[in-house]
Amino acid sequence: QVQLVESGGRLVQPGDSLRLSCAASGRSLSRHTVAWFRQAPGKEREYVSSIFRNGGSADYRDSVKGRFIISRDNAKNTVYLQMNDLEPEDTAVYYCAADLNLILSSRRRSSEYDYWGQGTQVTVSS
Repeated sequence: QVQLVESGGRLVQPGDSLRLSCAASGRSLSRHTVAWFRQAPGKEREYVSSIFRNGGSADYRDSVKGRFIISRDNAKNTVYLQMNDLEPEDTAVYYCAADLNLILSSRRRSSEYDYWGQGTQVTVSS
């Protein structure tokens, strides 16, 4: 079992930066593929970014490429999502998710992830 806790969400202005954290307990996150999803009010949950297990590649949805960066700190058992140049459209609850056995081609599917955090609210507004 892996327990995930997100933090770092808050109200920011357009153009600001924010770093979200996904801290894990129970097992080492380095062996898991970890993803960030988000859900805005009235919309379906959508994929944002992921970092594949065991030092694998990062991946991003098109709308955040060049603005968001996903990274790991294995010593802290934490995955981060650095979000730069935030836009009002980035407003959502952000969730981290992890899975031990997910295959590369499935990394964008929320149904493939076994472990989820409770979410952290990011609001981008002037």
